[in-house]
Amino acid sequence: MNREPAEDERWMRAALAFGRRSLGLAAPNPSVGALLLDKGVVVGRGVTGPGGRPHAERRALDEAGEAARGATLYVTLEPCSHHGVTPPCADAVVAAGVSRVVCALEDPDPRVAGRGLALLRDAGVELLVGPGAATARRDHRGHILRVTRGRPMVTLKLARTADGYAAGDEHDPRLAITGQAANLRVQVMRAMHDAIVVGVGTVIADDPLLTVRLPGVEQRPLRVVLDSRLRLPVASRLCSTAREYPTIVLTTPAASSESEALLRAQGVEVARLDAGPEAQVDLQQALRWLGARGVTRVFSEGGPTVAARLIRAGLADEVALLTATKPLARPGLPALPLEAYAALEDASHWAEGETAVYGFDEMRHWERVDGWEPAS
Repeated sequence: MNREPAEDERWMRAALAFGRRSLGLAAPNPSVGALLLDKGVVVGRGVTGPGGRPHAERRALDEAGEAARGATLYVTLEPCSHHGVTPPCADAVVAAGVSRVVCALEDPDPRVAGRGLALLRDAGVELLVGPGAATARRDHRGHILRVTRGRPMVTLKLARTADGYAAGDEHDPRLAITGQAANLRVQVMRAMHDAIVVGVGTVIADDPLLTVRLPGVEQRPLRVVLDSRLRLPVASRLCSTAREYPTIVLTTPAASSESEALLRAQGVEVARLDAGPEAQVDLQQALRWLGARGVTRVFSEGGPTVAARLIRAGLADEVALLTATKPLARPGLPALPLEAYAALEDASHWAEGETAVYGFDEMRHWERVDGWEPAS
């Protein structure tokens, strides 16, 4: 039986890496990773299935069979203790004869919240909680925010030229800012989220498809448009593909009923939410609506207006800013206002991560500091 702290950390890193395989697929449940080890040999592996079932622990136990008896389970989130579609995973772990459980993080879901760990402990299972906790908290941030704040986590992605522009002038053609390597990285990021959110201005300017285009990857994130006046063109690629790729427009009560009918006829779902400042769709309400829908992870590619609003409201949990080597070298649309850049440099609210390079493009990354939340 493995009891070395370094070994526990190493195997938990492996379980966390395995658990990321279902990011973008597991909603409304978290994407959990589970490894069963017997005498240092992996005898069972599991990751949360599409749509949240089966759970990772159940898949690992099924793969291990009788080899689970006396084994150690590494799991990235507390095993569930409540009866849902399937029996509790904590009960299954005990019934399988697992002798030791190493868990990264207690689940803040009120239906669990320590009860799964207590069940294991009361059954005589040796328990260690905490290895890999910081990484697990990051990987499960969408689930954590959904069960504690009622909203999904938000990754904000922006691309800018070397001189800071996201687009040219109003009538300029669409800019191809980043190269192939960075574009492929963005596709991977899309695939790891449940929904892609944009503002209607981005749709009108760029006519994006907002799908995951990677060989062998079939994820179809929900496409969400923030459109307070229902200006989404019926002839857009989003509308023309809405029956194939789920598409939702979030709008306000003031939007045209006629426009709503035209969009619905194309297969687009329309939801009316309260308007926020300046008669725009309220971002807090939009995220809570998506959370109630079961979305845990949102990828925002909404352009400068939505990006600035998310940063100003403190609703962006991760920010990925791609900068190209070439300048626009003429007036254009700034990627962010100066106050948004200043906000990201506030170390009490944002922690800057490592800078990555993809081809000729640079990606800077920030994460919202744990414990800091915007005023509701």
